[in-house]
Parts: sequence; C-alpha cells; structure tokens
Amino acid sequence: MENQKLPNATAVLILGIFSIITCCCYGVLGIILGAVALFLASQDTKLYLANPELYTNYNNLKTGKILAYIGIALSVLYLIFIVWLILSFGLDNLQDPELLQEMIEDKFGR
Repeated sequence: MENQKLPNATAVLILGIFSIITCCCYGVLGIILGAVALFLASQDTKLYLANPELYTNYNNLKTGKILAYIGIALSVLYLIFIVWLILSFGLDNLQDPELLQEMIEDKFGR
C-alpha cells in the first residue's frame, strides 16, 4: 500500500508556529492556537499509532506539537505578565505614559 501523509500534520505545524508568533497578543490568541494544534495532533497521533507504516510525515506532527507547547507556555507567561501589570499599576495608569513613568520611578526607585 502507498504511504500517505497525516491529514492534519501541516495544520498542526502552522498552528504551532502561529501560536508562538501570536503569544504577544495578550496571550489569549497563542493559547487558543496552541490548544487547537494539540487537539489536532492528538487525533493524528492516534491515527499514526494505529498504522505507523502507512504515514510519512510524523516528524512534522511532532515538531508542530513541540511548537504548540512552546507557544502555549510563552502565551501563559505573557498573560500572567499582563495581569500583573494591570494589578500593580491599574488599567487607567497604563494608558497614561507620564503617570506610568512616575509610578515606575516610585515603585522601583529610579
């Protein structure tokens, strides 16, 4: 029988890359893209493990999963940072650059 490609391996790879690129969109978009990539990867992994000799691009799937994990981790860290900024300085103060500069100097002593 002829070797086939896993149906979602390329999509998982692209979503994993985009989850890293979009991690700075307040973290939310990177988490969503990474989660979708991991969901698709789990489906293809089951398919591959059922008949490993039928499929050729399992390495793309593994790479996409790793990128999705990295994207989710970076997105969560960035989301935690954004929440910390809002809790530390307040949303109104983050929108006023001069007031924010004063608060940073008061808080960190520069």
